[in-house]
Amino acid sequence: MSAEVPGADAGGRHVLILGGTTEARRLAEALARGTSYRVTTSLAGRVAAPVLPPGETRIGGFGGVAGLAGWIVGHDVTHVVDATHPFAERMSFNASEAQALTGVPLLALRRPGWTPGPGDDWTFADSLAGAAAVLPSLGGRAFLTTGRMGLHAFAHLTDTWFLVRSVDPPATPMPPRTEVLLARGPFGLAEERELLARHRIDVLVTKDSGGDATSPKLTAAREAGIPVLVVRRPAVPAQVAQAVSVEAVLAWLHRT
Repeated sequence: MSAEVPGADAGGRHVLILGGTTEARRLAEALARGTSYRVTTSLAGRVAAPVLPPGETRIGGFGGVAGLAGWIVGHDVTHVVDATHPFAERMSFNASEAQALTGVPLLALRRPGWTPGPGDDWTFADSLAGAAAVLPSLGGRAFLTTGRMGLHAFAHLTDTWFLVRSVDPPATPMPPRTEVLLARGPFGLAEERELLARHRIDVLVTKDSGGDATSPKLTAAREAGIPVLVVRRPAVPAQVAQAVSVEAVLAWLHRT
């Protein structure tokens, strides 16, 4: 059943979604269904051929806080939703500072993080560099799912074999013993089970991205008794109001 947006008669409202996540796309889809909201989704441009959400899109950076603030004012934006990836911390701080400059209401849509459950064997690190330091003690065949932009943090690990899955080919530097699997998710549990078994993976490395889209790999690792090395989320602006669902964002738009 399609989601109805409260206040669908709100003509003249322009919502800027700072996107790049499943939740950002779902929000754009909800706002595009029979409403009078103008919606623009901004994407960082790190994927060569992104799946575009409905509504208007812009790709690339704004040029820092001043550029973002100028775009908000120049395009008559009335609401900003920060639905960026939990590890896109610079953009979240830029959005907070732009809100202070413009006074345009800002809400962060942040999916809850993952928590270990019964049977999970998780080790936490505060950064990619921290994860690289711990990794050799946990296994020798790693499924590295921390994103293609951070492979340089593991490039010095010459004894560990890595499987890297990415939509686009990763850039160097990367670990010398790396196999790259080009694929676009989401991936189901059966796929993740087969992948871990086929490549004889003995440790999974991931960021605490949260959400359901990439969680099957965690279930597959637990079933196989494989340890998981989790990179904690970076800090976010404490003063920015947060929502954990698209529905909560829709309610916020109705109130503001």
